[in-house]
Amino acid sequence: MSETACVPQDGQQLVLFEVDRRDITVAFDGGEVVTDTGLLPIRQLDRRLGVLAEAAARLPDPRSAVLRSFTTADVLTQTVYQLLGGYFDCHDAQFLRHDPLMQVLVDRAPGTDDATLASGSTLARFRYCYTRREQQRPVEDREIDQECQKAKCERVRVLNRYLADLFVKTRTTAPKRIVLDFDATDDPVHGGQQLSLFHGYYQQHQYLPLLVFEGETGFPLGGWLRPGTAHAAWGVVEVLEELVSVLRTAWPGIEILVRGDSGYALPELYEFCETHDLKYVIGYATNAVLKSQTQLLMNYVQARAELTGEPDQRFQNVPDYQAGSWDRPRRVIAKCEVTAQGGINRRFVVTNLEGRPADIYREVYVKRGNVPERAIEELKHGLGVDRLSSHRFFANAFAMQCHLLAYALVVLFREANAKVPEVAGHTLETLRTKLFKFGAVVKTSVRKVWFHASATWPGRDLFGRVCTAVTDFADRLGNLWPRVANPSIAPESGAALTK
Repeated sequence: MSETACVPQDGQQLVLFEVDRRDITVAFDGGEVVTDTGLLPIRQLDRRLGVLAEAAARLPDPRSAVLRSFTTADVLTQTVYQLLGGYFDCHDAQFLRHDPLMQVLVDRAPGTDDATLASGSTLARFRYCYTRREQQRPVEDREIDQECQKAKCERVRVLNRYLADLFVKTRTTAPKRIVLDFDATDDPVHGGQQLSLFHGYYQQHQYLPLLVFEGETGFPLGGWLRPGTAHAAWGVVEVLEELVSVLRTAWPGIEILVRGDSGYALPELYEFCETHDLKYVIGYATNAVLKSQTQLLMNYVQARAELTGEPDQRFQNVPDYQAGSWDRPRRVIAKCEVTAQGGINRRFVVTNLEGRPADIYREVYVKRGNVPERAIEELKHGLGVDRLSSHRFFANAFAMQCHLLAYALVVLFREANAKVPEVAGHTLETLRTKLFKFGAVVKTSVRKVWFHASATWPGRDLFGRVCTAVTDFADRLGNLWPRVANPSIAPESGAALTK
């Protein structure tokens, strides 16, 4: 069969091969079939809690309410659910805008006159805060340009504040302790994106966003896109100050622990934590003084490893250590280790926590391997956050915020399914394979939109348990944002509503 013969035409049947004298034939006449039916329970949770509706209500939107065809909530919801479905680029909307499942997720009834969703170019213009108003006027006379620039900057601040508010609103009881995990990650660029720079360590042109997660739950509390050569800790004190204000307002006196790797070993950060009664445990780079003070322990660990033939690690406090840039001595904990391969591994952390050095290192610091490392991996591999392809910096900054909103929904979805092990303990990529990606035939009647799934689909029982868990979770939380009468429809105004 020629290659051109495999291009399907309307009504054409494709005969591929033969099995037991029967032609294996493909015909594109099965009606409207969608492939992401498993996203419906997430949208159920989202609507009940008003997550994206409230986010849209807070977003500044300079577009004219008279001229636009899609509300802020429409565009934001479509963007987030495309990401959850694994469609990371704006131009994916060119076919998804006609997908009945995606239309339902954006609160459009398939088959109606206004069912078609926003195009890829509309989603891209929304990232840029672009509006055609006053485009006929000279550039120097366009007042809308200043409004658009202000909206671009404000969106980053608004959505970061919203993520912190959402975390607070979705806790049914006050946490015993909050862990703030800071980390930076490389975000390679693939063109001439604004403020992307070459980083010598990563050997690539990139951005270097600052991300913060709650360490016990993995909930994203904020993200700030930064130029590619930014220091890992650039802006961390300002971010921490705002987060502490939100958390302490909600839960006065709550214990807050700041955790980070050696990129955050700054005197300014220690001093802020000590002034505001925050605990911290932060990685610290090796130097000659610390090596000298831990050499005796390192010799002991090496001798034990040689004697037993087994890996070994020991911990100690480094007494009275004070770096030249510090205004006082601080507690430094050393780990001296011989690995299974016989390598020497010497690590340090600086902390104001009390307790045994081994407990602080093993039970507190190394848990960074789960959060934020796992969360960043999911953002990259599950949500494509490292595919920021817009030319302008603020467009990419807003796109990253949409990825964080999508991830917040994933975390809430897993919390809702805490008693469903097939969901609670799995990554987004696994959930997408096992639960989200299953097909259904869509049929629309006057009163219902039917999604007819296969009677033999293996995830049928799981899907039912997930829907029940989501309903119970939403019932326990109640209406997070009572100011939004219908949580599926955000107010037309892009301004934040008054509390």
